[in-house]
Amino acid sequence: MCGIIAILGTKNAVPHLVEGLKRLEYRGYDSSGVATLVEGHLERRRAEGKLLNLEKLLGTDPLQGIIGIGHTRWATHGKPSDRNAHPMMTDKVAVVHNGIIENFQELKKELQAKGHQFTSDTDTEVVACLLTEYLNLGFAPKEALQKAVGRMEGAYAIAAIIAGHEDMILCARKGSPLVVGHGDGEMFIGSDAIALAPLTRKLTYLEEGDWGIINRKGAEIFDEEGRSVHRPITIVDISSAVAEKGNYDHFMLKEIFEQAEVLPRTLHNLVDPISKTIRLPNLAFQWKDVTRLTFVACGTSYHSAMVAKYWFEQIAKIPVDVDIASEFRYRSPVLSKNGVSLFISQSGETIDTLAALRYAKSNGQHILSIVNRPESTMARESDAILQTLVGPEIGVASTKAFTGQLVVLACLALAVAKARGTISSAEETDFITSLASLPNHIRLILKDADRYHEIAASLVDAKDVLYLGRGTAYPVALEGALKLKEISYIHAEGYASGEMKHGPIALIDKGTPVIMVAPSDALIEKSLSNLEEVVARGAHVILLSDDEGISKLRNNDVLKIRLPKVNEFLTPILYTIPVQLLAYYVAVLKGTDVDQPRNLAKSVTVE
Repeated sequence: MCGIIAILGTKNAVPHLVEGLKRLEYRGYDSSGVATLVEGHLERRRAEGKLLNLEKLLGTDPLQGIIGIGHTRWATHGKPSDRNAHPMMTDKVAVVHNGIIENFQELKKELQAKGHQFTSDTDTEVVACLLTEYLNLGFAPKEALQKAVGRMEGAYAIAAIIAGHEDMILCARKGSPLVVGHGDGEMFIGSDAIALAPLTRKLTYLEEGDWGIINRKGAEIFDEEGRSVHRPITIVDISSAVAEKGNYDHFMLKEIFEQAEVLPRTLHNLVDPISKTIRLPNLAFQWKDVTRLTFVACGTSYHSAMVAKYWFEQIAKIPVDVDIASEFRYRSPVLSKNGVSLFISQSGETIDTLAALRYAKSNGQHILSIVNRPESTMARESDAILQTLVGPEIGVASTKAFTGQLVVLACLALAVAKARGTISSAEETDFITSLASLPNHIRLILKDADRYHEIAASLVDAKDVLYLGRGTAYPVALEGALKLKEISYIHAEGYASGEMKHGPIALIDKGTPVIMVAPSDALIEKSLSNLEEVVARGAHVILLSDDEGISKLRNNDVLKIRLPKVNEFLTPILYTIPVQLLAYYVAVLKGTDVDQPRNLAKSVTVE
């Protein structure tokens, strides 16, 4: 959530700042702004709403400057408005900030008592005023920044420019990611690599507690104790094309269609093509000695963990706990000594999951993480990572990252099962062969995408939609409901099918849309029995199943979506594609902002 870009360049930085902010739109925002130094003094432009509003403002009231900062804000303290948009500014300092300054009220009172005037409702303004206070006291910018970060509590990524200093940008990070980009006589700062992709591939990732000063010669970085530290320059292979929709109407649709191409990358990274066995990173423990696994994640990633629980318990015969990250450490879970905890996050920066990771680590757990970004904080703090090689995901509603996580978890479950002796080498090979067939099955579904557009028309006016599933189809039902809620704003809930008769069936009325996820697995008969219960009460039912499952259906008053027959192990991955397509086309028909749904952010970096 929120996005930062800063440029210390050789020509007008404003067009590049705006372009960088466009590349950060996927993170979610409700206002934006830029500030530059013009002949030594600070100027800024800010606008509520979409970046288009900022661009219009810059068209009528242009801004120049070869050094500047830009921000897309997702409101926390203070409602979305021009006055609460970043950058926050005094006569000496302009600041952009991601995160939350938890002690801002205390700092604000202290600064007001010293004569500082506040013009916004944000926590960020205390950063600008705090830096200004130290500058007024005669401290140099470096010392002012060190003193300021020493006073601030909470999470932050900060970039700041100072009046009269044309060759300097201040930066700091704690609990929120920040990256420094290196150019030829130019330097850059961004929330992530995507923001800087057209400007440079040479990046330095700041570590927790780092702060520093950049100038045209490079970056001077200090750790939390104020010691000068070296952070390596990484050459990042990220094309500026990743933030382009191409011929697709939305990033989400592009990313749905990319799944057939990117999932094999993840699979090939984990599978030895000759031996047809799973390759895992070196670990400091033996899987046969592990008595329990703890999976922790948020949102869509939590649903992938729920699917994996079935796989690990059924195939690897190992007990698994699955926890919502935002609740995990607050219940003070009892973790077995030398146990294994696995954390799942697309960005690797999700603050709740990162806090849970640190709790588990402090309790002696071996830490594994599944991330899409190996340079992320979570990856760096883990004992080992398993990467989803699906490329940057721009749409706020996760699609390819989710199925990428499932592929990784499937491979891990197979490797653990093999290590524990609960499957044979021949069974491992069979499972891997089935996984390798997945992209072809996905392509078959995507060829019929227009069918989902037609079916979506029957859902577009719904007020409530229920998703049902059993076994691994239950987390898919939860994910389908989440997708519909996220981008169409229709109330939707996912239920375990067998739980309907314990209360939720009271919600069924004539015409209530019910989407049943029911592959022809060992539970198909029970699933279809649950389907009959809701049909009998007048529901408008859409059944996702294969030919075998549909052939068992006794009621013709059901709209059927035929899916390929696959190994039961694959069905949660394959059946995710239809629920993504349905949600997407319903949102399109409703005219919502598919890629940037209201109130949501791509990477949640505040609690």
